[in-house]
Amino acid sequence: MAIERIDGTLTIAETSELTGLSPSTLRYYERIGLIDGVERGPDGRRRYQAADLAWMAFLLRLRTTGMPIQGMLAFAELRRGGDATVRARLELLRRHQAQVRREYEAVMRSLDAIDNKIAHYERLVEERDGDSGRQA
Repeated sequence: MAIERIDGTLTIAETSELTGLSPSTLRYYERIGLIDGVERGPDGRRRYQAADLAWMAFLLRLRTTGMPIQGMLAFAELRRGGDATVRARLELLRRHQAQVRREYEAVMRSLDAIDNKIAHYERLVEERDGDSGRQA
């Protein structure tokens, strides 16, 4: 997301294009409290600011790392609590970080096993191709 290039506000369509979140998802996130009430223009339409997009970028990172929507909602609620909730937010993020690391390590172990299996099959193919070449 090129948040630093935003000058002014963006429509829901522009925000959708920039974030990859559909307009219906943006409206849903606002309705459930994941995104705070977005300012409206004189025409009554949503107008997203850079700060809104920065928050969405963070939400997308949480989502990409597998945080359930309930966890994201808990973090959003704490965030609204201001400075008094900094420790609680830190702890929530530390727990999530630990979970992401465990999942990452499990994926890396599985990837190593896949790499080993690929190497095994590559050796078998080389042996077979090598034998075929000698017989011809």
